[in-house]
Amino acid sequence: MRILGIDPGSLRLGYGVIDRIGKAQLAYVECGVITAPAKQARAERLTTIGRGLREVIDELRPDEVAMEQAFYGKNVQSTLALGEARGVATFIVTDRGLSVVGYAPALVKRTIVGHGAATKQQVGYLVRALLALRRVPEPDAADALAIAICHARQHRPAAGRPSGSR
Repeated sequence: MRILGIDPGSLRLGYGVIDRIGKAQLAYVECGVITAPAKQARAERLTTIGRGLREVIDELRPDEVAMEQAFYGKNVQSTLALGEARGVATFIVTDRGLSVVGYAPALVKRTIVGHGAATKQQVGYLVRALLALRRVPEPDAADALAIAICHARQHRPAAGRPSGSR
């Protein structure tokens, strides 16, 4: 089963793709960050990020998608921008016929590191170790891979649905 993890953002959207082989083995496929120029209006940035995500989905053809759930920050504008980015990502994913499973940031950290207050550096280091990568991916991509790993460990596909059919 191929899993796409998404760490949404209105300037930078991290993505990470892994394959779950059998019940426990994970294989790295690809990760990266889709960026939009900060000078653009938010709507234009979201369009750029949405188009990039659509290309990733069309090229890598995931079976399942996991995304970080929205959290409430002290800055209302940041929370609003994150919600809009999640909305664009959700639309792109569902428009491609896939569903999205959301995971709270603390659950992702607890699944990867063992506690919900892990730093980005700890998450990146353990993602590198779990997937046997040569180096730690950039933070947004490492977070997206962590979300995909969390999904692989937490979620089981529905009965009767073939996995790995791309």
